[in-house]
Amino acid sequence: MFDLKAPFIPKGDQIKAIETLKINFEKGIRQQILLGATGTGKTFTIANMISKLQKKTLILAPNKTLAGQLYGELKAFFPNNRVEYFISYYDYYQPEAYVVSTDTYIEKDSSINDEIDELRHAATASLLERDDVIVVASVSCIYGIGDPDDYKNSMIVVRNNEHYGRDRLINKLVELTYQRNDMDFHRGTFRVRGDSIEVIPAYERAQGIRITFFGDEVEDIKRFDVLTGQALEGLSTITIFPATHFMTNKDKLHESIRRIKNELQEQIAYFKSNDFLLEAQRIEQRTK
Repeated sequence: MFDLKAPFIPKGDQIKAIETLKINFEKGIRQQILLGATGTGKTFTIANMISKLQKKTLILAPNKTLAGQLYGELKAFFPNNRVEYFISYYDYYQPEAYVVSTDTYIEKDSSINDEIDELRHAATASLLERDDVIVVASVSCIYGIGDPDDYKNSMIVVRNNEHYGRDRLINKLVELTYQRNDMDFHRGTFRVRGDSIEVIPAYERAQGIRITFFGDEVEDIKRFDVLTGQALEGLSTITIFPATHFMTNKDKLHESIRRIKNELQEQIAYFKSNDFLLEAQRIEQRTK
């Protein structure tokens, strides 16, 4: 599964470290520390561990800079496997704030890096589709991105010669927060051309998926080049993942809305009972 490619082999203390780490892992020792000075081959040692254990691997880095360095090194070590990059997609983030004394509301402001968002989607897609996956992440991966079951259950699976229906696929894409855009065709959008639906998945930008129907039957599935429109390969099955990680089913959504409304009324009543009329007006305005 994991196929390590390197122009050198373990030497010196690396051999002992790899063997010891492997033995301890197989014994069920969950926490181990590998110490080594800069340039002693710690990343190569871990790459050998991944190759020997043959398990999906999450590598946490303390910051984006180190995560990027590890990502580049591991992609070189495992060119035939999926090495993914999962870090915070915010270039800039300012939370909303309200200054009561001056009645000043500061809106939330943020800037999302589209390329990093694409890489995050590629990471989650790989984890669900393949076993040979290494994810290099910053600490942002410890924060929730929605329910994995809801995300997985929202996937669209389309097969050749299947009765699926063009309109049904369009509605399903909209549910997965894909936007229909026949003019500005980019990542996370789809367009309809006669009996064909073309989609650029959230985890891709250079290649799209073209699904052609004959009536309600899926006649053909092809991957194509977004720039030229040229077909690249035929597919028998395609899985389309949601355009956002924050998927939820309708029952959970309705329950969440009900709780928010109830909590809003409780908070408004609290503010009014304490003569915080401005705060009561503000929270009602911002919530509704």
